[in-house]
Amino acid sequence: MKTVTAGVLEVTYFETGHGNGLPTILLHGFPYDAHAYDDVAERLASLGHRCIVPFLRGFGPTRFLSAETPRSGEQAALGADLLALMDALSIGNAVLGGYDWGGRAACIVAALWPERVRGLVSCGTGYNIQNIARAGNPVSPEEEARYWYQYYFHSERGRKALRQNRRDLCHFIWKLWSPTWAFESETFDRTAAAFDNPDFVEIVIHSYRHRFGGISGDPALQAIEAGLAKQPRIAIPTIVMQGADDGVDPPPPVDHDAEHFTASYERRIVAGAGHNLPQEAPGEFATALHSLAKSF
Repeated sequence: MKTVTAGVLEVTYFETGHGNGLPTILLHGFPYDAHAYDDVAERLASLGHRCIVPFLRGFGPTRFLSAETPRSGEQAALGADLLALMDALSIGNAVLGGYDWGGRAACIVAALWPERVRGLVSCGTGYNIQNIARAGNPVSPEEEARYWYQYYFHSERGRKALRQNRRDLCHFIWKLWSPTWAFESETFDRTAAAFDNPDFVEIVIHSYRHRFGGISGDPALQAIEAGLAKQPRIAIPTIVMQGADDGVDPPPPVDHDAEHFTASYERRIVAGAGHNLPQEAPGEFATALHSLAKSF
C-alpha cells in the first residue's frame, strides 16, 4: 500500500502495474473496500495498465488531515476526493471504473471534468449522480423495500447499529445484495477491517441522510453540488455493467440511464453477479475496462 496527501485526505491506495502504464483508477463502494479490485487490478496490470485502487474517505487507512474538516459522505465529496487524488499523483487523465459510491465518484468527475477521463465503466446504477431535488419522490414499493438500510440510517437507532454492530450489519448487506456470491468468511473479514476507520460511521450516516436532502453538506463543496443538481450529461465513452442478481439495484428492463450519456455507450448485464460486480465477475469487469482503453 502507498499513501499520498490529496485534498483534505491522506489517501491510502494500492498500485499495481508499470508506472508508465495507462492510468486506471478503480473505486469501491459501500460496504466494501479496495480489496474488491485485487483480481481486476492484476488482470489489467498484465495488459499494460497502471492501476490505482484507493480506500475511499472513511474506509481503511485513509485519514483526514484535519479534525476540523466535516466528515461528509455527500456525492460532491467523493468526486472532489477523486479529482484531488488524480492531481496529487500527477495523473492528467485516466480510465475510471467504479460501483456504488465509487461509481458515483467516477461519474461525477466524468461529467464535470471530462478532460480528465478517457473512458468510464460504471456498475449498478449507470448514471450514478444523485438527483437530490427529486429524492423525496416515492418509487415502487418493491424498490422502497430494497432501500430499507437508507431509511434505517436516518434514525439514531440505525446510527447506533452501525457503530455497535457494523460487521454483522455489513455482512447481512453483502448477502442480500449478492445472493448468488458464495464468498468465504476470510474474504469478508479482510474487507471488514476497513470499517474500523474512525470516521466510517459518521461518513456513512451523512451520506445517506444528505442524499435525501435531510442534512446540510460541506460548505466547501457547494459549487460542485450545484453543478450536479443540473444532472449534467456524460460525454465520455462508457460501459455500464449490471449484475443480473443484484439485490439492491437489479437491472431494469428499460435502460433509463442511456439518455444521460452522449458518447459511445453500452449496457452489459452480467449473469451470476450481484452488486459487488468487480469482485464477483473480475474477468468481465477487466475486459470492459480494457476494451475502452484499447482505443487509446
